[in-house]
Amino acid sequence: MVDPFEDERLAALYDTINGWDASDEFYLRLVMSASSVLDVGCGTGTLLAAARATGHTGRLCGLDPADGMLDQARRRDDVEWVRGTLGSTAFADEFDLVVMTGHVFQIFLTDDEVRAQFAGVRRALTGGGRFAFETRNPAVRGWERWNPANATEITDEEGNRVVVAHEVESVVDGVVRFSETFTGPWEEPRVGWASLRFLPAPELDELLRDSGFRVDERYGWWDRSAFAEDSREIITVARPR
Repeated sequence: MVDPFEDERLAALYDTINGWDASDEFYLRLVMSASSVLDVGCGTGTLLAAARATGHTGRLCGLDPADGMLDQARRRDDVEWVRGTLGSTAFADEFDLVVMTGHVFQIFLTDDEVRAQFAGVRRALTGGGRFAFETRNPAVRGWERWNPANATEITDEEGNRVVVAHEVESVVDGVVRFSETFTGPWEEPRVGWASLRFLPAPELDELLRDSGFRVDERYGWWDRSAFAEDSREIITVARPR
């Protein structure tokens, strides 16, 4: 996957493109109730920065493989920022809560990749810890709205107009490959390619069980409404068995 947010200028736009919303409020409540938190794929660190600003006094650690994102996160120095992945770190029995927000879970395209992530989460969690994450419900076929006709227009810090457009190339066995194009104050558009997996809830739960987790809570939207077949999200809070 080509990550356009490794570009420092685009990384600075990330929070404008992905503004604070109901999903952040959902996770912030969980973070504030835990004494030690690991945010896997923390991006620019918005969630943990908000927790600290709200009064969290415990350990907050953000983990991300992208330097461009962490450069933005490190503007706040009262949170621990680590470059890497669960596979490259040695966290063990350290966190009461692990979160994986922003549909980060969907970048893991095979069952083996998912199991590896779940194993890393289990290692990082304390015995009574919780793991919270979400994935888009494939039954809703949300990728059908990812096309240039639904492009988003934003303004960068210098007042430049930036258009962000997506276009799906293929959908194969639940894996959606698509482009993300940024058109703005550059000689050429910035284009990144990504693949995301849309995993049905029964298959997700089987992988959780195989990895030693039990599902404690399951929601279909950020207001904690019950999950249904037509819910847009599969929001999961799990614990090690």
